[in-house]
Amino acid sequence: MTVNKLTASTSARGAPFYTPAQNPPAGTALDTGAEVPTLFTPIKLRDMTLQNRFIVSPMCTYSADDGHLTDWHLVHLGAFALRGAALTIVEATAVTPNGRISPEDSGLWQDSQIAPLKRIVDFVHSQGQKIGIQLAHAGRKASTLGPWHVTKGRHEVAGPDVGGWPDNLWAPSAIAWDEGYPTPHAMTVAQIQGLVQSFADAARRALQAGVDTIEIHAAHGYLLTEFLSPLTNQRTDAYGGSSFENRTRVLLDVVGAVRAAIPQGMPLLVRISASEWMAHDGGRPSWDLAESKRLALLLADAGVDLLDVSSGGNNPRQRIEVHPYYQADMAGEIRELLRRESKDMKIGAVGMISTAEMARSIVQEGGKLASCEQDGKIEVESGDGTKTRADLVLVARQFLREPEFVLKTAALLGVQVSGPVQYHRAPITKRRLRL
Repeated sequence: MTVNKLTASTSARGAPFYTPAQNPPAGTALDTGAEVPTLFTPIKLRDMTLQNRFIVSPMCTYSADDGHLTDWHLVHLGAFALRGAALTIVEATAVTPNGRISPEDSGLWQDSQIAPLKRIVDFVHSQGQKIGIQLAHAGRKASTLGPWHVTKGRHEVAGPDVGGWPDNLWAPSAIAWDEGYPTPHAMTVAQIQGLVQSFADAARRALQAGVDTIEIHAAHGYLLTEFLSPLTNQRTDAYGGSSFENRTRVLLDVVGAVRAAIPQGMPLLVRISASEWMAHDGGRPSWDLAESKRLALLLADAGVDLLDVSSGGNNPRQRIEVHPYYQADMAGEIRELLRRESKDMKIGAVGMISTAEMARSIVQEGGKLASCEQDGKIEVESGDGTKTRADLVLVARQFLREPEFVLKTAALLGVQVSGPVQYHRAPITKRRLRL
């Protein structure tokens, strides 16, 4: 460790470089009175305590080198931790080479990928913040080009000439994503069992890098989602078909394997698509909110500590009923069921969270919720305004627009929070935000 003798007593503990200790971490409410909104109160998931309810949602950036994270990721992810995000989750990280969405995606299928991740983990920890990683397999949506190489709004296949693997896609059934896309191979039972082991192995590598938590990606039409949906899983064995138990088997096996690979005190997260938005598809059964509620109860019993509720992504013909709370409302219904059934699994809401009032309203516990303005429209809670949709918010695009979203939210809500020590000359205040 590099030590500055003049300030050694205030250096961050355990960091392999000098930085002053962020004590308390940025984004910590300095006033603990009753007026502090739930958004800026601590929450505990097993042995991990977060000082506020903001999570940086995993965001693919298509900038890895053969699965290895780079300086880009250090700067990109470090910026959020520096500015008050209690938990930053590294983007979807493939557990096998053919599980990447693009050739430039993050991976954790080999030991050489541990050190670049650890470098980022060390920096986030030096800021007093927590870091997790999302483990994933892209299934039939793998081997596509990064978004700036394609026509906007399209998935386009990455061929062997650019490092792709269109002849080695996995799925529960041999059903292509769309016309013009490669037909994936229906996985064998041995491959399914190997996949479960790959998740566990990647989790162990993440532990070696020092992460605080792991999220399993079972959303957005990637491999584990494909197993959940009867539209994409038409197997006739123990892993599919019309049986809900069979279609959820792979995810529950993965959860069990990862839970067994990590310490008892480490929280485990799972992201799901609460609906694939295919109710319009001629009455064919599809994955919907009702099945997500059934799954949530199983995941709670399997040792999952937080369910990250997203939606869509499993079919190009989906019809999403978009409004500011279209996913948060589904998260709220699942949370209500869990509370009714006395399950302690926490709920995270994601999607279109772009204002201070919206973030506050989603997690606020008790009392009258403030109205929320979004795109010029005002939504006011009915009744006594005590409905809580989620326990934490996962924010993606707004962090890209405003890496300081946590600090700005605090200022707008009138909450005094700590900021980065090195930025003490430039505090974010409500007055300055209005200038």
